[in-house]
Amino acid sequence: MSRRPTGPTARPATSNPQPTPHLRIGVLLPTREQAITGTYAAAPLLEFAREAEALGFDSLWAGDSLTARPRLDPLVVLAAAAAATERITVGTAALTPALRHPLIGANMVASLGHVAADRLILGLGSGFPMPETEEEFASVGASFAGRVGRLDEIAALWRTAWRAGKEGQPTEFQGRFWQAERLDRLPAPATAGGPPLWLAGSDTPKVLERVATRYDGWLPFLPDAEAYGRARRRIAELAEEAGRGADAVTPALYATLTVNSDRAAARAELEHYITHYYGRSLEQMSAIQAYGWGSAESCAEWLGGYVRAGARHLVIRVGSLDPQPQLKEIAEVLLPALRALGEPTTLAATVGGVQS
Repeated sequence: MSRRPTGPTARPATSNPQPTPHLRIGVLLPTREQAITGTYAAAPLLEFAREAEALGFDSLWAGDSLTARPRLDPLVVLAAAAAATERITVGTAALTPALRHPLIGANMVASLGHVAADRLILGLGSGFPMPETEEEFASVGASFAGRVGRLDEIAALWRTAWRAGKEGQPTEFQGRFWQAERLDRLPAPATAGGPPLWLAGSDTPKVLERVATRYDGWLPFLPDAEAYGRARRRIAELAEEAGRGADAVTPALYATLTVNSDRAAARAELEHYITHYYGRSLEQMSAIQAYGWGSAESCAEWLGGYVRAGARHLVIRVGSLDPQPQLKEIAEVLLPALRALGEPTTLAATVGGVQS
C-alpha cells in the first residue's frame, strides 16, 4: 500500500460556493476477468450486478476492448445489468468510441439509455498507449494517430445527434474527421441531450483543459492523491473561466484494490492479477495507475486521500480474478468510511474538494 498522501492548504475555489455532492462509489464488473479465465457467461455478471446493488454500491461499470484486452461488449453487458437492477447507475470505464462507427455508437448508447433511463454515464477513452491498443485500432480500420482529436469529435457528433431537430438544433455534423446528415433520424436518447460524458484521462494541461471545456466528468487513475488534488482544482478554475461553473465537472477516480488482512497475500494476488490483465508487472503499472492492497481499513484510509483531494465518484476495480468474495467486505468497511469523508460541503470550505 502506498503511503497516505496529504493535501495542500485550504483556500476558496470560487467566490460563489455551491454544495459539493455526496460521494458515490461504484465497482467494475469482471468482464475482463472472465476473458482471462475463459469463463464467459452472462449469469455471473448479472449476479454480481444484483449483489453490488444490494450491498449499497452506487454504480456499476464495464471496460471496453476488442483484441488488446478482450472482454464482452460493455454496452450489451450494461444493458442486461440495467434491466436486472433497479437503482444502481451503470457506466463505461472506459468506452473506446473509435472501435465503432460514430453513428453506430450513438445508436447503441441511445438504445442502452432507454434500458437504463437516467442511470447511465459514459466514461470515454482515446485508447490506452500500448502497442496492443494500436494493433486493436488497426484491426477495425481506425487511426491510432490523432486519436485524441477523433475522440473529442465523436463526442461532439454524439451530442449533436442526441439533440438533432430539437428546438432548431442542427441535423448535420461537419467535422474534421466525420461528416453526417439527417441525424434526426437516429433514435432519440431517453434523457434530453444524452447521458453525461466523462473523459478518462491523465492530469496533463491539455487533458485538464479538454475536461474543463468539453466533458461532464473526469475519470483518471492517478497514483498520487496530491497530484489528483492539484488537477481537480485546475479543472475547477478552467471550468469557471469557461463560464461553466467550478462544479460543472464531476471529479471521479478509477482505482484498483485487493483486500486481504494479510498484506503480503494481498500484494501477491494483485501482482498475479495485473500480470494476467496487462502482461506487465505491478511495479510497472503502479507508476501510472492507482493501486491499493491490504486490509479493508488500510485501503479505505488510502482512498480517503483522494476523497479529501476532491474525488466525488470512485470507481473500484477489485484486483482479483475472483472479485466477488471481496465485495461484501469492501461494502461493509470502505463504503461507510469513505462516505463519511464525502459528506456534502461547499467549495468555499475546500481546496477544490480538500476538506479544511
